[in-house]
Amino acid sequence: MAAVAGSASAGANGSAAAHRVGAPTNPMATALLTDQYQFSMAYAYWKAGKHADRAVFDLYFRKNPFGGEFTVFAGLEECIKFIANFKFTEDDILFLQSVMPMCEDAFFDYLRKTDCSDVEVYSIPEGSVVFPKVPLMRVEGPVAVVQLLETPFVNLINYASLVTTNAARHRHVAGKSKVLLEFGLRRAQGPDGAISASKYCFMGGFDATSNVLAGNLFGIPLRGTHSHAYVSSYMSLDEIPDKSLKSKDGSRVCKDFVSLVKEWLQKIQLADSLCGVFGETNQSELAAFASYALAFPTNFLALVDTYDVMRSGIPNFCAVALALHDLGYKASGIRLDSGDLAYLSIEARKVFRTLEKEFNVPAFGKMIITASNDLNEETIDALNKQGHEVDSFGIGTYLVTCYSQAALGCVFKLVEINSRPRIKLSEDVAKVSIPCKKRCFRLYGKEGYPLVDIMMRESEPSPKAGERILCRHPFLESKRAYVVPQHVEELLQCYWPGTSNKPRVELPSLEEIRGRCMQQLEKLRPDHIRRLNPTPYKVSVSAKLYEFIHSLWLNEAPVGELQ
Repeated sequence: MAAVAGSASAGANGSAAAHRVGAPTNPMATALLTDQYQFSMAYAYWKAGKHADRAVFDLYFRKNPFGGEFTVFAGLEECIKFIANFKFTEDDILFLQSVMPMCEDAFFDYLRKTDCSDVEVYSIPEGSVVFPKVPLMRVEGPVAVVQLLETPFVNLINYASLVTTNAARHRHVAGKSKVLLEFGLRRAQGPDGAISASKYCFMGGFDATSNVLAGNLFGIPLRGTHSHAYVSSYMSLDEIPDKSLKSKDGSRVCKDFVSLVKEWLQKIQLADSLCGVFGETNQSELAAFASYALAFPTNFLALVDTYDVMRSGIPNFCAVALALHDLGYKASGIRLDSGDLAYLSIEARKVFRTLEKEFNVPAFGKMIITASNDLNEETIDALNKQGHEVDSFGIGTYLVTCYSQAALGCVFKLVEINSRPRIKLSEDVAKVSIPCKKRCFRLYGKEGYPLVDIMMRESEPSPKAGERILCRHPFLESKRAYVVPQHVEELLQCYWPGTSNKPRVELPSLEEIRGRCMQQLEKLRPDHIRRLNPTPYKVSVSAKLYEFIHSLWLNEAPVGELQ
């Protein structure tokens, strides 16, 4: 990612900046996309003359999802697009006046002029592996404006990071060699859920989607075959009007492709190597396969479980595939959408390999076997333990709905105002915030794996490779360790400089973010990402920040009195 130097004036961060980064993917992501109490607080800030106070907020989460010990950060691009286009229209103002009649007209004049030109956003790069308590984003600016950004930012980060993490977990359990297809459009929570899922599943390691609009918007490869309805819509081979098919090299025309398919089906049924295992097949299914092959001879992949996989679907598919081979084409493979996927994939592969030898058809035994049918992380893991011959997994419902966890639980907490650190206390220590403007670093060990993330006060010197540093648990006094990092990576980078002169990091492409995600996961120690009892990754604070947290805690907490 390249950093662009130069001053970002209010004008540069206005229409020019919006043009540079583009509009939010969802047109509903406007300045009104926030909770009502954000406007109530904005008015109260304005009424008290505090609306321009310089505030610093951290956006972070408290616990990794899905019982794991890592999370993939996603949604940054949409947040930057949101603030680049943040502006109240006159219609917005009229609506707000109607629902907040108690507010003075001058407040709405203030809102008319409000944008994010004086807001600064520092963020961990999108696609990074992240951990609880470490700020994903630090947002600085006038308190009333930043307060209005809380809800949309949390909304844009929560699901994006959750589903990207879910996708990454599926990629990890499936392994690098398998093709993963996102098939969740029809089961997702509405159009926005579906579009977001396609984008972020690709970011998390999936290879393609069935979602055509997502393919158009984001350049994600598309995959799809046909449904059971297509197969059952045919009644006989007589329904195919044009039976001719030109060979792949264009040198000849097969005038009756259907007859060629029937000849091959007979050869399969009589093949010595198959010992007569195949008898009569469903002829309407054969008609559907032949018709589909005539439409897509270069990409013939058939759904074989409409009637009976082994007695009908497989022999019918093989007959069509072998007929295509006679004309120079190569069939892609099959999709299994029901039944014992491990057993059926193994048996189908046996048939493909047997026919490759029987009829001397190169690579016939290596045709793709795709499995679908309500797959999830657990079923793929179970298939791996059983042994299977599936090359590609089509995953929908459990992936895009994040069935095993409803939300990530991001929070947006004030940590400093007018250069004065603030802390949020709670009887639940996990909910105590870490105050002040911070810099965050990832410390790497000798083997190249990250050892610990450390948060420090902005005024502290950066940790250096080869120099020992004390890392402390934010709240537990006895948990501490010295670390001598071999490499140090600063995590927060400037993506929206406001009126400062800081260099701005350009937003990377979706493909680049996906690559970063895969590289980050490979850098993690295996025990941090294993499914069963993963080792928690260490998140720490510097000694000075630890002392400051507990000093501020004691200062802010009221002292009780016993009577």
